Amino acid sequence: MSSVVDLRIATISTRPKSIPTQMDHLLQCHPPSRSYRAAAQTKDWSAAQYLKFEEQRTRPARDLLSQVPLSSPKRIIDLGCGPGNSTAIVLNRYPSAHVTGMDSSADMIKTAKAALPQVDFALGDLSSYTPGEPVDLLFSNAVFQWIAHADRIPIMKHLIGSLQPGGVFAFQVPDNYLEPSHKSMRAVAQEGPWAETLAPLKPGLGPFHTPQELYDELKPLCSSVDIWHTYYNHSLPGHEEIVEWVKGTGLRPFVDPLAADQKEGFLKAYLESIRKVYPSSVDGNVLLRYPRLFLVAVRA
Repeated sequence: MSSVVDLRIATISTRPKSIPTQMDHLLQCHPPSRSYRAAAQTKDWSAAQYLKFEEQRTRPARDLLSQVPLSSPKRIIDLGCGPGNSTAIVLNRYPSAHVTGMDSSADMIKTAKAALPQVDFALGDLSSYTPGEPVDLLFSNAVFQWIAHADRIPIMKHLIGSLQPGGVFAFQVPDNYLEPSHKSMRAVAQEGPWAETLAPLKPGLGPFHTPQELYDELKPLCSSVDIWHTYYNHSLPGHEEIVEWVKGTGLRPFVDPLAADQKEGFLKAYLESIRKVYPSSVDGNVLLRYPRLFLVAVRA
């Protein structure tokens, strides 16, 4: 179970639709840059590890989809579909749409195909991805934080350009750079025998773009841009579960490059750090605060 506080940062605003020449000019000024999920490229993703917290990881996708202002889109792409949990809720809301899922992880795609055999899934790299034909909805659940900061906005603009006029670009990402869970990762990485291995890799993800930056960059392409934060407070059985949670995502760039003995030592040190910054609740559980940033943009 988890509790949630919803804080709207920017509300929907509208303007007259841009003429095609204005749109084309903006897209030409910001072509898609080459980008990689560099921090997580050392090993393939584990669908099983990710799905240990399937309900908690899927809830933000439901919350995002609930704000998509489309009644009957014909073509939808789930960008970074993972094991198909987000694709399933998209398909449930829009059963008549042609839904496609793409992800850079072979294990995720394999799991997604097994769960939803009626959906087309394919391997793809978001940094170079271009839909084959105009799309009504581009949906993305917890992917863009892995894109390099300098490449993120150009890729978003490129994707918005692939939408039909009135099409929607919707994504959510963790926004937890300053959370104790992630500050502890960076601190532990600098202190142990693994520091020499990790230092040149710079495994810690930097802060995400601010709502103001996103709005100012994307609004010239869109009739509306809606941005908000939601703070989830996930009640987990203990501090070990926090470690299990981040092992499936944010902790991977820190532990994947390490030898087995160093990985074990890092995880033990990280657990001790987590115990110090997350108090136990009255029932013995631990509340993991998890802020996420949401954006829903409608192409002009």
